[in-house]
Amino acid sequence: MSFKSKITGLILAGGRATRMGSVDKGLQPFRGSTLVQHVLQRLAPQVSSVAINANRNLPRYQQLAGSIPVLPDWLDGFEGPLAGLQIGLQFCPTELLLTVPCDSPLLPADLAERLHAALVAQDADVALAVTMRQRDSESAARPQSHPVFALLKASLLPQLEDYLASGERRMERWYKSLRVAEVLFEQDDAFSNINTLAELQALEQPATPAIAAMPSAASRTVSVPGDAAGLHVTAAQRLIAEQITPLDASASNSVTVSLHAALDRVLAADIISPINVPAYDNSAMDGYALHGADLPTPADTCVTLEVIGVAYAGRPCTLTPQAGQCVRIMTGAAMPAGCDSVLPQELASAITDTRVTIAHGAITPGANRRFAGEDLQAGSVALARGKLLRPADLGLIASLGIAEVRVQRKLRVAFFSTGDELRAPGQALEQGCIYDSNRYTVFGMLTRLGCEVIDLGIVRDDPAALDAALRSACQQADAIITSGGVSEGAADYTRDILASLGQLSFWKLAMRPGRPLAFGQIRDGSDSAWLFGLPGNPVAVVISFYLFARPALLAMMGCTTSLPTLQARTQMAIRKRPGRTEYQRGIISRGADGQPQVRLTGAQGSGILRSVTEANCIVVLAHEQASVAEGDMVEVLPLEGLI
Repeated sequence: MSFKSKITGLILAGGRATRMGSVDKGLQPFRGSTLVQHVLQRLAPQVSSVAINANRNLPRYQQLAGSIPVLPDWLDGFEGPLAGLQIGLQFCPTELLLTVPCDSPLLPADLAERLHAALVAQDADVALAVTMRQRDSESAARPQSHPVFALLKASLLPQLEDYLASGERRMERWYKSLRVAEVLFEQDDAFSNINTLAELQALEQPATPAIAAMPSAASRTVSVPGDAAGLHVTAAQRLIAEQITPLDASASNSVTVSLHAALDRVLAADIISPINVPAYDNSAMDGYALHGADLPTPADTCVTLEVIGVAYAGRPCTLTPQAGQCVRIMTGAAMPAGCDSVLPQELASAITDTRVTIAHGAITPGANRRFAGEDLQAGSVALARGKLLRPADLGLIASLGIAEVRVQRKLRVAFFSTGDELRAPGQALEQGCIYDSNRYTVFGMLTRLGCEVIDLGIVRDDPAALDAALRSACQQADAIITSGGVSEGAADYTRDILASLGQLSFWKLAMRPGRPLAFGQIRDGSDSAWLFGLPGNPVAVVISFYLFARPALLAMMGCTTSLPTLQARTQMAIRKRPGRTEYQRGIISRGADGQPQVRLTGAQGSGILRSVTEANCIVVLAHEQASVAEGDMVEVLPLEGLI
């Protein structure tokens, strides 16, 4: 059972609204939505279910929450966060409750996971988020606890109710009576509360004039991007995995193809074996089929058996050897009646045309016999739905006598590059312009993945053009890949348009290369498509696609995969600072000791595409890892066959 299934989330929105112009904090407009909706969308992927604690404007909260329960305090009189916690624990259907405030829209995407890990590791009652804060420029940073960002055991309800019955309302004092695990988070802004309208306005990102002219997104659901430091790579991958679902198995999403056309396609239905494999008991070796009871005992030392004939593969065998007799047999031939063992010919002590001598201990009874149905039994699943068919799979299907298979239709993926400076190969290259390499890289990666590609060309750095391109792509495709236009530059509109057209889950990652990466969903009427806004730098396009887009596209096809990794010894020192995951391009080879070793391809700038073309692997330097010394072991992702 995953940690997520054990946790219910509770958004605390039950205050008096005395600081925000008499409007509940959770209902304050924020980036095209409301604060509580932003928090809800950050929290929901981390837990099995969610509830909202509110005491005012309950119909409005219920309207925003839909089917999510809205719970007023059990206590009267706005008794603070502990009153909300009390009703949350009373409602909680799981063993753990995660509380967050309604006014922290930058909620960490890995909050539940990290708090749960600490709770279990320290056998605690509650796990709290902690950050380092500095009061002024001269003082040292000190740890600050955030008691409303807490993961608690639901079994604490009786203790809490006793505490409240005593008249106490202070959360910190109650926590002192419990076993508390503290978890240090680096992103202090993620735990900041919005207490005034001025603070709310300061956090709002002002729209560019071009974006402001676009249709209102007030009715749309918009998530908050990652914090200034960027979202951890594993958290981003988990968010994507939690949102992506496979295409359904309807007739419109699958097609029957011949085996010759099935390579690299995804099975839409289980392959059920119509026969036993093998179909009959047969020999695993060239040798002599015999009765195990005729094998020599220690007292015999050896025995000699009469050879009465030969059994060939592909031919019926009508021979029935008696005691003291055997049959010369070929690999794959059916076992003669009564025989249960095969002596490999090279283990015979002596052989003539009519006799074979066997020494004691040459084989044991039952050796080298393959049973009918040993590999597959008739009626069993030979290959499960969702299998990405490889050459050996085609052979297995053919061995069952099956000539056609049902596979998922090809995933439709639209892609385009953005940038006024881009020119297509073959065009004249004006000063300040560059040729568009990313579109061809993406085309190759999508084609190798078996997608139906829809090339929308180059789109200008213009909000109207980008809006039109995204809407067109949404109408044609299951997913959209863009390159460029997702950083913080003045002309980088893709991220903002994505937010206005649908849902933006994150746009900034703690990684190099590829820090700016937008993920979300585009919606246009009844059409929708997942979007991966890749960075503009050529190397970042490759790395980002490999780590985020490729697994998601495979998941949409119904196929789950994990990236293959291995350990290799580095042949050189590699500089690295903690706080982000880095992906260096490398060449892996076998050292003098026969063990894998790896070296970098040279300059590692994110614009140096040659660093990828010369590489056969990616060296992964983990988020917390610092510089690597020559001879250290590092994690390596092979590239061959993937990009």
